[in-house]
Amino acid sequence: MGTLNINEVMRYLPHRYPFLLVDRVLEYEVGKSLTALKNVTMNEPFFQGHFSNKPVMPGVLVIEALAQATGLLAFCTQEQEPSDNFIYMLVSVDKARFKRQVIPGDALTLEVEVTRRLRGMWKFDAVALVGDEVAASAELMCAGREIDI
Repeated sequence: MGTLNINEVMRYLPHRYPFLLVDRVLEYEVGKSLTALKNVTMNEPFFQGHFSNKPVMPGVLVIEALAQATGLLAFCTQEQEPSDNFIYMLVSVDKARFKRQVIPGDALTLEVEVTRRLRGMWKFDAVALVGDEVAASAELMCAGREIDI
């Protein structure tokens, strides 16, 4: 079991404000699962327009937060050092369901579990929770890719 602070998260993910959606990894087990945290605050730029009188975190960003968690688990499992020309990319989203709105003040817990791994492709069951309530769930697939910069 391991944990990652924000500096370690930023070492693995290329995302930066306002698109870095993982604040900390609470625990991970190499090759199996990862639990991370996203603290949702009113300062998030998307709340200005979604919706100004009733702020709600867009569902697509909840899925993106889960996808970032899958990338972290893949990097930790491969024991691969991040580089400027290699990233894990989201390649599919299946069975996405949204059960609860995510609003400012919520602590969004991101849980991802590896269900399949084959030649650089990873499939995950992913759940975003607020407390004990499921906010969203999906099957996600990511793949490691060399990129040109």
